[in-house]
Amino acid sequence: MNSPQRQQYLVHLQKKLNYSFKNIELLNTALTHRSFQAANNERLEFIGDGILDYVVAKMLFDEFPTLPEGRLSPLRAQLVRESSLAEIANEIQVGPALLLGIGERKSGGHNRPSILADALEAIFAAVSLDSDFQAAERVIQHLFEQRIKNIDISQNTEKDSKTQLQELLQAHHLALPKYRIEKKTGDGNNVEFDVSCDLGELGHITYAKGGSRRAAEKECAKQALLWLDNYLKTRR
Repeated sequence: MNSPQRQQYLVHLQKKLNYSFKNIELLNTALTHRSFQAANNERLEFIGDGILDYVVAKMLFDEFPTLPEGRLSPLRAQLVRESSLAEIANEIQVGPALLLGIGERKSGGHNRPSILADALEAIFAAVSLDSDFQAAERVIQHLFEQRIKNIDISQNTEKDSKTQLQELLQAHHLALPKYRIEKKTGDGNNVEFDVSCDLGELGHITYAKGGSRRAAEKECAKQALLWLDNYLKTRR
């Protein structure tokens, strides 16, 4: 597990995090995929996800004091989605330090976005357990500060409700919504679509009407966003 080469990876990773572990086994656990052994990073990832959500939300709150909550939520979703976390993990070279089973190694698990994103969140939890919440907060601030300063809030406001809903679900590792035409009436300029948006495992469905399928889906997503935001608040 701790070959000289891997020790170098761990030293390099800690420099990138701007944090040195007192208990290096916590970092090893954060980098251990379930394919490697039963004692893996899934529980740490669960904690790290919550820490990351709070710290990024607080950073956005401080950086953009005039933006309302409805604008801050999609910004946070954009920053903590899987692809963004995997990008950061690649930049600090999490991949080479991962402990993966033979199958995952052969199939390129070191570069798989989902594995990288989960490991990064697990690292945040490991830092918190190794020191305290403030230490994890400083690590996240170190990694996200420039990204938040560079985020294009004008571009984000142009995203429609379907895109915002998808990003918010992805940020919380939830299944994507399923849209379905319930009924179509009329024809030509008088056509009307009745559409539903099913949030699957969350057990919530929204309904809307529109003069086009796309318009109806956007309205469904808008309603789903409002419901999802309230739902997520109750879980914090």
